[in-house]
Amino acid sequence: MAQVFCLGEALIDRLLPWGDDPGRDCLGGAPANGACALARLGTAAGFVGRLGRDPIGAAFAELFEQRGLDTSGLQWDEQRPSRVVLVERDASGDRCFGGFDGDLGAGFADTALAADQLPAGLGSGWLACGTIPLATSASALALEQAISRHRAGGGRLVLDVNWRPTFWALAADAEPTAEIQQQMQPLLQQADLLKLAAEEAEGLFSSRDPQAVAAALPQRPAVVVTDGGKGVSWSMGAASGALPAYRVPVVDTTGAGDAFLAGLLHRLVKEPALLAGSDPDRVKQALQFASACGALVCRGAGAIDPQPAEAAVLAFIEQQPAG
Repeated sequence: MAQVFCLGEALIDRLLPWGDDPGRDCLGGAPANGACALARLGTAAGFVGRLGRDPIGAAFAELFEQRGLDTSGLQWDEQRPSRVVLVERDASGDRCFGGFDGDLGAGFADTALAADQLPAGLGSGWLACGTIPLATSASALALEQAISRHRAGGGRLVLDVNWRPTFWALAADAEPTAEIQQQMQPLLQQADLLKLAAEEAEGLFSSRDPQAVAAALPQRPAVVVTDGGKGVSWSMGAASGALPAYRVPVVDTTGAGDAFLAGLLHRLVKEPALLAGSDPDRVKQALQFASACGALVCRGAGAIDPQPAEAAVLAFIEQQPAG
């Protein structure tokens, strides 16, 4: 049984040409990235999502099999294709999403994730999701049902906000509207662990302080706020703190946040008491491990191929301290 199920999109990140780089297609999508990263680290993981019956779907099926993922929640769409995301990059390797490719008129397979095709049980471990499934009614209902089933089994929920306005048919630099923020509230108020980028925390909670974010929610979740090259801050029960980012040569930042979250979940699966901040030093070590996972992914192209095994992460931390 998977210890972490990741629900949502699996897609192609089409890295557009930049400089001497001719560009390439890379398998991606935050939930797919996370599940693959967890499996590479050694945590049993599963993927819940919907793909088209096309070469992209076949490539993911092969990848998931190679990584040993639980695919009992993988759905196939005979009408809609798998999604291709156009990714533009700048000199620092940071990316922005420039739209989609491949729509044949009925939308993409991930938008039609079906509640009535979800697996009967999602275990008692973690369910990881983002806000992208809320952008369409079918996938929003499926997400709601999945969380309900997971909660019934005693599981915990981790939410990575992962605000991507283009999935909502908004401009690439748009902030969540009041209506969209209202749609997010049930997720925000159920999360046991909440991960936000600094700008997401600012936009949704008017603060980048994880303690302030936690205090604004009724369940007082563990909160982690990432700020790219500036590092990470956290509030986990009695433990709070901040760390600078590891300095590495950046090829592509796609998937760094997903690898970070996978690294943190990998440690939380091993030491569940860390979620409540039972040992601040161990919490800090878990965040260092997660940060190293994100840094190592930045050194290669795409979100999945550069994902490290646990031994590589530990070796990196020994060789290069943060800061």
